[in-house]
Amino acid sequence: MTENTIKRIKLYLDFKSVRVSSFEREVGMSNGSFASQLKNNKTIGLDKLENILKIYTDINVEWLLTGDGNMLKSDISSQKNVETPKKQEIFHDITQIPLYDIQTITEISDLFDKNENQSPVDFIKIHKISNYDGALYMIGDSMYPLLNSGDIVIYKKINNPIENIIWGEMYLIYVNNDGNESFFTKYIKQSERENYVKLESQNPHHQTVEYPITSIKALALVKASIRINAL
Repeated sequence: MTENTIKRIKLYLDFKSVRVSSFEREVGMSNGSFASQLKNNKTIGLDKLENILKIYTDINVEWLLTGDGNMLKSDISSQKNVETPKKQEIFHDITQIPLYDIQTITEISDLFDKNENQSPVDFIKIHKISNYDGALYMIGDSMYPLLNSGDIVIYKKINNPIENIIWGEMYLIYVNNDGNESFFTKYIKQSERENYVKLESQNPHHQTVEYPITSIKALALVKASIRINAL
């Protein structure tokens, strides 16, 4: 069993819209332990693996342990003399990206933290992209004309955001400044004020704002975008 087994478990939970907290309770894991194992890319114990296979009976064991074949048993072809692909990209290819429709600051905070309560509304597939965590529908027009509300951005969460900012890049930013919560899609640039950052929009009608760097509680680098033309 490899470390990637735990990532495939998370992919299965997202696909089946199973909350992580419910999964932990059902298989006998302590609250938050699965998220911790996933974050640190650890293996899952054999006793818990046995519980998973007993409870979630539609998982294909070969796929779960090795990544080969289909995610679900029902997708294994029963036809004889028909050559089936060794891997079914639609389920576990690296380009299968969970898409979230987030409407509130609370949902953003949860998504960028342990992601126990948010389930993807769909999956999108894009070749030749790696190191991502998910995709979101854009809200607001701060990055117009580059991005419109309703467009999709693919993101990679940044651990230790204060230490790992790449200046001049576009980010999804969750800010909590003295209890005032905000969520932005903006460029992050260095401020002339010590220990502050500039958040700049693409839309010239939105002014540049500055925040203490310590007020950034969650950060995700925008890896790619998909333009949705509503006309």
